[in-house]
Amino acid sequence: MAIDNEFNETYITFGGHIELEKYKFLYFVIMFTAYILILCSNSTIVCLIWIKKSLHEPMYVFIAALLLNSVMFSTNIYPKLLMDFLSEKQITTHSQCSFQGFIYYSLTGSEFFLLASMAYDRYVSISKPLQYHTIMRKATVKILLVLTWFLPACQLVPSAVIINTSQICRFTLNGIFCNNAISKLYCATPRISYLIYGVFILINTVFLPLLFILFTYTKIFIICYRSCREVRRKAAQTCLPHLLVLISFSCLCSYDIIITRLEISLSQTARFIMTLQVVLYHPLFNPIVYGLKMKEISQHLKRLFCQSKFKLSVRADARSAIISFVI
Repeated sequence: MAIDNEFNETYITFGGHIELEKYKFLYFVIMFTAYILILCSNSTIVCLIWIKKSLHEPMYVFIAALLLNSVMFSTNIYPKLLMDFLSEKQITTHSQCSFQGFIYYSLTGSEFFLLASMAYDRYVSISKPLQYHTIMRKATVKILLVLTWFLPACQLVPSAVIINTSQICRFTLNGIFCNNAISKLYCATPRISYLIYGVFILINTVFLPLLFILFTYTKIFIICYRSCREVRRKAAQTCLPHLLVLISFSCLCSYDIIITRLEISLSQTARFIMTLQVVLYHPLFNPIVYGLKMKEISQHLKRLFCQSKFKLSVRADARSAIISFVI
């Protein structure tokens, strides 16, 4: 695609799709089903935490924020991806692509910050149980939540300004949505200052939260090792889901950094499959882990589904009784 002078827009073509004409309806059905499952599963737990007063604890508030982040992350990708599957041309404007990339990396950074906040919450709960409610007050939780979404977005503002002022020489993006691959479209080779700025963002939004999480959980494991079985059981129940989510998300993010930034050669099919995994598995993995592994949430979910089944059975019995009475 080239520049549309009438609307003063630069159009970019997504070149990462594989045999789209042949499998577009299959792709659409799979991704549409996945998107509905992501919305329903994450939203159910978020609403459950919102409604049940027994879940109005910092740990569950952070879980709700993490699941809400997954919903926003998926909504940034899926609607455009679904439209592209059914469109004759898979294109987007430069401004829309820049905005999608900005939201994509902002929410990715927020995920690491949320996981770091959850690690801090667990550390205070296990190491200082008597002071927990004093330290983790509502005001503290609110400040942490604001910072987790505000800081990553603020750090990406200079990058967004640089991207919007750069000249494009190539108009085909090697991907199916806008991520770091957009940097390969610009005419000028990235300057040293821009590379240093990228490393700065990577350290601040990924490595520092990861180091903090590893340090925090190391301290937790040391405390648990020296404590009784009850403390170890409590720590395993609450910390294991966070570690599983952290490992899952870190592995998927490493693909985006290593493959895109370091230009490791991969076949287009392998790149397409790996890209789908980034946006498919993790948003579905979060509600499964927290719905099954967190005892309080799983109990409320069981009650919710049991009540739903009971209401459906009562309605079915009532309808059959009315029909038999009429007959």
